[in-house]
Amino acid sequence: MATYQTEIHTGGGGWQEDQPLSLSIANRDGVVPEDGRPSAGTTVSWSGGQGSGAVTFFDGGSSFKGTAQFPGEGPVEYRGTAV
Repeated sequence: MATYQTEIHTGGGGWQEDQPLSLSIANRDGVVPEDGRPSAGTTVSWSGGQGSGAVTFFDGGSSFKGTAQFPGEGPVEYRGTAV
């Protein structure tokens, strides 16, 4: 599992700290391995009752950038750094 400290960027509010994001995705091989980070260039997207987003990982999985939208809010820029 990979855990990231995240930030959101709203239109006029600048970057603001957000809640940590933890990811673990496994199938035949670990897309986001239980004991590591996704490889650079990996893109993950999600959608559900808690919101939606799409992020791409960089620097050996140590950071990501993308967008997210949470319930009752507009879309925001979304980025994170591995904890």
